[in-house]
Amino acid sequence: MRPLIAEPRYPQQAASQKSGPQKFGAPKPAAVAKPQKTPRRTVAPTRLAFRLERLWLTPFVRLVTRVGVPVFCVTLGLGLWLGDADRRADLVERYQDLRTQIENRPEFQLSTLSIEGASPEVEGAVHALLPVRLPASRFALDLDGYRAAILRLDAVKTVALVVQPGGTLSVRVTEREPVILWRTALGLQMLDESGHRTASLTRRDARPDLPLIAGEGADRAVPEALAILAAAKPILPRARGLIRIGERRWDIVLDNDRRILLPEKDPVQAIDRALALNAAEDLLSRDFTRLDLRNATRPTIRLSAPALVTFQQTAAQPRAEASP
Repeated sequence: MRPLIAEPRYPQQAASQKSGPQKFGAPKPAAVAKPQKTPRRTVAPTRLAFRLERLWLTPFVRLVTRVGVPVFCVTLGLGLWLGDADRRADLVERYQDLRTQIENRPEFQLSTLSIEGASPEVEGAVHALLPVRLPASRFALDLDGYRAAILRLDAVKTVALVVQPGGTLSVRVTEREPVILWRTALGLQMLDESGHRTASLTRRDARPDLPLIAGEGADRAVPEALAILAAAKPILPRARGLIRIGERRWDIVLDNDRRILLPEKDPVQAIDRALALNAAEDLLSRDFTRLDLRNATRPTIRLSAPALVTFQQTAAQPRAEASP
């Protein structure tokens, strides 16, 4: 039988076994010298290349190159393409057709008009002011212009337009509330608390619940007139209305063409003094024509002609009795 001989696992081990044992400290074989690479020669940039490189590092130049040049090329191409009149007309026609198709879609159609909070007269006016006939596209209706037209109605204070689902245009109106009548040369005008006109009247008895004012500029002093009427509430059954004098003060017109002349400043306090005099001496039941309260320290009263004669006779009787 052949003896078993263990073969080396690695080739290096086999080579060492073939060459025999090596002595410790033996010199190592000389390393093979590697060939040295020749250094690359760097070519210095030319002056033109150097300037172009420095120019490219400028932010403005880079922006113009990256953005300005492409935009210019696209604009130039579009300008050349749109230079033909037939192409422009065809482009506009296609745009109009596309817009018409979108605007006439069913979801953009308005079919009904709903009005809330308006009287029959105002409701009819709102219907008449609608610039298009329904059904129509919501793009064909100028909502801002329609709202401005409704606000020009005297009786309308505020208005809101809401396009509701289902093709309904809702108009929500808040009307002005008339609180006083203003008699002018053109007739009777109903005013709200700010003096804004709400409507016209042909007869006074159509609104007997509203007080009456008259005179030039009375509409601009409606808040003061309302304050005077509130203070003179106890004598309102005798009052026919207020008259603006010289656009600066008021007169209260009573029955039998009697007047209470109020001052320009603090007319409400003058009314309080008149009510105190009436409570103390029953002043309003006397026969007078003018009660002047313009001087707060010296109110004066002007009697009528019959009352003045009676007063003179009454004042002359004690003198006749006193004489012998």
